[in-house]
Amino acid sequence: MGLPSLTVWITRTLPGAALTAARVRALGWTPLVSPLLEVRLLDAPVALDEVGALAFTSPNGVAAFARLRTERALPVFAVGDGTADAARCAGFAEVISAAGDVHDLVGLIDARRESFSGRLLRPGPREPAGDLDGALAALGIQGESCVVYETTATDLDAGGPEIGRLASGDMAAVLVHSPRAGRRLAGLLSHPAASRIICISKAAAQPLIEAGHPVVIAAHPGEAAMLAALGSA
Repeated sequence: MGLPSLTVWITRTLPGAALTAARVRALGWTPLVSPLLEVRLLDAPVALDEVGALAFTSPNGVAAFARLRTERALPVFAVGDGTADAARCAGFAEVISAAGDVHDLVGLIDARRESFSGRLLRPGPREPAGDLDGALAALGIQGESCVVYETTATDLDAGGPEIGRLASGDMAAVLVHSPRAGRRLAGLLSHPAASRIICISKAAAQPLIEAGHPVVIAAHPGEAAMLAALGSA
């Protein structure tokens, strides 16, 4: 019997995938960076009139906004610690992390609604994973989204070596960082994978579960918990 594979497929978009690869390598695994999706930043106008705070649901949103506007004084609500770190690196001084998912972000904004006045703007993707604006509206908070980037499928297909290795068990695991990546992977897999599929959240796992694939869901919606799940096997 051969040695078990140490390969971990990282499906996250670049440049974030490179950061994940470094963390995976530091834990003794062999990262395979092959994103399922790619990000295209858009040259979209971003109006900040009457905006009292910003909300970001991914580092991609931070990067896209920072490219379009020089405003860094507005307070920032970030969905998780990785997004919060990206906002601080971009020059935002007042950043608070929900350390979770979109539901946690809504709860954080609701709890701190008195800390800002005006609209809350979420610069984000063309196809957001959750209805942040609707959830805020239900709480009486004026939220609005603007599209600053979009994600599209990469050239990887069902006949690619990554899918073959995942299906056969010739890799330790695959990391799925978003619901859209989960949907794409579910569409590429015709049979249950022999390797572990580790998902960042229930939302990311749902398309795979619905397609009949066994998954491991991180105990907390963040990359640290994903890596903990990887290391616990």
